[in-house]
Amino acid sequence: MNAPTKFPLDVEPAATMSKAGPTPADLTITVRDQRFGRQNKPGRWWLNNDPIATGWHNALSATFPRGEAFFIEAVKAHREGAGPKLEAEIRAFVKQEINHTREHIAFNRAAVDAGYDLDAIDQRVAANLELTKDRPAILNLAVTMALEHYTAMMAQEFLANPQHFAGAEPETAAMWRWHAIEEIEHKGVAYDTWLHATKDWTRYKRWKVKSLMMLIVTTNFIRNRWQDTLELLKQDGLSGWKVKAKLAWYLVGTPGVLRRIFPAWLSYFLPGFHPWNHDDRALIGKHDSEFKDAVLA
Repeated sequence: MNAPTKFPLDVEPAATMSKAGPTPADLTITVRDQRFGRQNKPGRWWLNNDPIATGWHNALSATFPRGEAFFIEAVKAHREGAGPKLEAEIRAFVKQEINHTREHIAFNRAAVDAGYDLDAIDQRVAANLELTKDRPAILNLAVTMALEHYTAMMAQEFLANPQHFAGAEPETAAMWRWHAIEEIEHKGVAYDTWLHATKDWTRYKRWKVKSLMMLIVTTNFIRNRWQDTLELLKQDGLSGWKVKAKLAWYLVGTPGVLRRIFPAWLSYFLPGFHPWNHDDRALIGKHDSEFKDAVLA
């Protein structure tokens, strides 16, 4: 295991940093080079022996390798002219996302070994990403920014509410919490890159584009993850309206991740929004002790 790499971001004067947004001056992004599930691979229903909960998280994970590669390229495409602080943010973001990609590839292979076919999900993601190649790069950054807000919202909820991974296989739950910790740490990177890339735009244009893109992303995200989860459940022999009702309750009832993140989702449309308007780094300190090798100086 490689030693952790810390990226302190207080490399610009405070007056300069204030132009980029309220990213904390004392924020440190730590690259925790962790590996999970190599010896003990996840079982078929690794989350509390619940096919609904397992299916939802497997459907999420199936999108991450291609999705996070897209995020990296979208952010890197707009780093020209960035100040030292944003440059450091982007480097740390890229390193964390590369590790996330590696671990979710391993996790997805374990899901396949457990009997799931993820090809249809992967092909859908690939087809959707193919559509992005001919559109302006700034729109890809806007998509990335919206999806990074989704990952940050869910990361906060996963760490704050132990119910989400209650009864899960310990090593697999640890992988998801590790991912969540780093999503919180770099949750402002895509947004700060957006502010840098659109510095010549009017505030209204910036708000309009990011808001419209969030509405599009939300529609696609919920529709596609719903469909993906149902496809995985069908492979378990589970289908019909009762299964759909159970999935809906899982998402908006108990534990209700989509219901719980709704206020944070709504805040995205406020004119003064920034991911770090809500500083939830205390959750990192609460869970980071699980990865002792990653927090050594």
